[in-house]
Amino acid sequence: MAGLVGWGGGVRGRLVLQRLRAAGGGKGGGGGGGGKAAGKASPAKAKKAKEQAPVGPTVDKAVRAKTVLAANILKEGADPSIRPDSEYPTWLFPLLNRPLPLSELDRLNPETMTMPELQRFVKLDNRRRIKENNTVKSKS
Repeated sequence: MAGLVGWGGGVRGRLVLQRLRAAGGGKGGGGGGGGKAAGKASPAKAKKAKEQAPVGPTVDKAVRAKTVLAANILKEGADPSIRPDSEYPTWLFPLLNRPLPLSELDRLNPETMTMPELQRFVKLDNRRRIKENNTVKSKS
């Protein structure tokens, strides 16, 4: 299990370990090698392992349209339902607006940009120039 630190020690790590052992690889030697070369699994075993792989829960489209899935953090209760926009605070919606990327800011006229857009453009442009200079210096 120590070799699966990047995969997490929980259920995901155990599933990866089980799949590795089922395929004949992984530490511990157990896992249906049966005298065959290590790492080689028969097509029948591979198909069976694929059929037994856990499948995520399927949720009806109507339910997904009305509720926020996996938002309930309590043991009891249900996921909250999606409300109309009028019931949410006004400060919430500007958080959804993503800032323009540098490629879009390049196309805009600097005289028509707002001050936050101009500051972002200068910051991203400086970052791009520094990266270019660093790559040129590293090659020479």
